Amino acid sequence: MKKLLTTFAAALTLGALCATGAWAQAWPTKQPVTLLVPFPPGGSTDMIARTFSVKLAEKLGGTFVVENKAGAGGTLGATQAKRSAADGYTIFVSSLGPFVIGPHLIKGVQYDALKDFDYITVAVQAPNVLAVPANSPHKTLAEVLAFHKANPGKMSFASAGNGTSDHLTAELFWQMTGTTGLHIPYKGGAPAMSDLLGGQVDASFMNINTGLTNIKGGKLRALAITGNKRSPLLPDVPTLEELGVTGATVYSWQAFAAPKGLPADIKAKLHDAIVAGLADPAVKTKLLELGFEIVGNTPEQFTAYQASEFARWKKVIEAGKITAD
Repeated sequence: MKKLLTTFAAALTLGALCATGAWAQAWPTKQPVTLLVPFPPGGSTDMIARTFSVKLAEKLGGTFVVENKAGAGGTLGATQAKRSAADGYTIFVSSLGPFVIGPHLIKGVQYDALKDFDYITVAVQAPNVLAVPANSPHKTLAEVLAFHKANPGKMSFASAGNGTSDHLTAELFWQMTGTTGLHIPYKGGAPAMSDLLGGQVDASFMNINTGLTNIKGGKLRALAITGNKRSPLLPDVPTLEELGVTGATVYSWQAFAAPKGLPADIKAKLHDAIVAGLADPAVKTKLLELGFEIVGNTPEQFTAYQASEFARWKKVIEAGKITAD
């Protein structure tokens, strides 16, 4: 009888440990944690993941490794993340594309962007900047708008491809100003930049950290920022809002999420460690120099923001009849 009671008590203790997640406190010790990036190495999202693979190991112990799973605008990596175990050993690190753009552009996406992830935090964001070649006749946003109205569909805007942030920002700009331009999609940011610098295209709504070097070097002229405030990196460049264009505030962003069902204690530990990493002076300085703004919002705030961005870009894509082809 005594042995039976002992066994019963042990079972109750085990159940309590499982119910409270006390065993999960050992995370991350079982195996390396994979930071799954849905893009090739070398881009902004990959850089964020590799920076935090070091910072998270410092804060939480264990080993954090980056795995790149590129393809289909990031949706292949998102699908892999969705199908992974919700045990804290796969963390999805992505830009906004797979979260709020890809599901509206790519047929047969194998995940529900609103239901299949636990949202941890938006780590950083960066505005886009409307830039033209230095020798462009357009010296202000007012001149661009005047040209648009006098010459509908004539001014060309380069992008890194259909459905990219620079493309959708241009589409949103046209929708909000009642104008039309000519979208020229390229296979990546490098050829788009090359033709913009060479004057083969008229303008682009590029990410600020993509255009910063050429803007500061005098090869491109920045006309407006898409953020809700001026960038400290380009303090003389006004926002679209300042110039009278409302509803076109745009940020690209990089965020951390996990397969749906992440234990609450692991989510809390991971969120706190990411926010602490963002506050690290060395990390913060590096990110700000690259044009990123620190966000580090709560899981609840990210979840609400994700839903808002998802609805917003769905509307833009449908109104513009945009496809991934």
